[in-house]
Amino acid sequence: MLPDHCKDVSVREVDFPLTGEEIARHTAGKKAYTRTEFIILKNGDEYAVLQVFKEDGIDLFRPISAYKVIALPDSTIFVHDEEIDVLNRSRMANVALRHPGKTVIVRGLFNHISFAQGSEVLNLLVTDVVPPKPAKLSYLVAKALDAGLVDLPIVVTEETIDLNDLERRVQTPVVVFPCRASGLTSEKTVFFLDETPRIEGKATLVGCDLSLRIFQSIYKKKPEFISMCPRELVPHDGKKRLVKCCRVKEGFELEGDLAIVPWGATVSDVAQAIRCLFREQMDS
Repeated sequence: MLPDHCKDVSVREVDFPLTGEEIARHTAGKKAYTRTEFIILKNGDEYAVLQVFKEDGIDLFRPISAYKVIALPDSTIFVHDEEIDVLNRSRMANVALRHPGKTVIVRGLFNHISFAQGSEVLNLLVTDVVPPKPAKLSYLVAKALDAGLVDLPIVVTEETIDLNDLERRVQTPVVVFPCRASGLTSEKTVFFLDETPRIEGKATLVGCDLSLRIFQSIYKKKPEFISMCPRELVPHDGKKRLVKCCRVKEGFELEGDLAIVPWGATVSDVAQAIRCLFREQMDS
């Protein structure tokens, strides 16, 4: 649960105990602003959250016809973090997820206040190759979500394919990577395909379909090959995933629960792919 906007949330400081009985007694006969859908009651360090329903009409303040207790003090927690945009559903979902079973009231950026419950978050697995670190795709996803380009309560889990782990499987004296990346290590002779080195003897290419075709075009022979393509390495287990693939030239492609963006993806590409991946939730 997350209000559509912090303008829908009213905060009232009160001097009565935040129990069900006292809330009922003090809410009877009260009015609420026309836009108010939720009321946060504050008594010292204790909080309660109500959803309110108002009588029909055109007045700015209308009688409360009914209400629902969303949370009492024993199930609420207050977080003050000026880095959190309370209008950002993903950021709020991540905050709520850190406090399972609680209604999390957040005072965030610009002192705006809202709340969230973490029972209906959407999980996205982001799989990318490292090094370098951080993984570029995870960085682009964070940018897209922080910018509010995907208005959903998405929680991201990063999965990485470490080139150093793949390198340990190489049996030849020479290993070739598509390009230099800070953090690559090897006790073997290492070459980088984009530098078109002179390669003699047996070599293993740790790369993707495109780099394999480039290798064969340059050297007129087929190397030993270990794929580093996330598209090929991720399981098809029904979980929502985002990966990169050099076979995608622009935009994105969708294969069931797998969204694929180009190796040189932009924030816009990533945002569009995520929206399509969760299109049912976007439409609901």
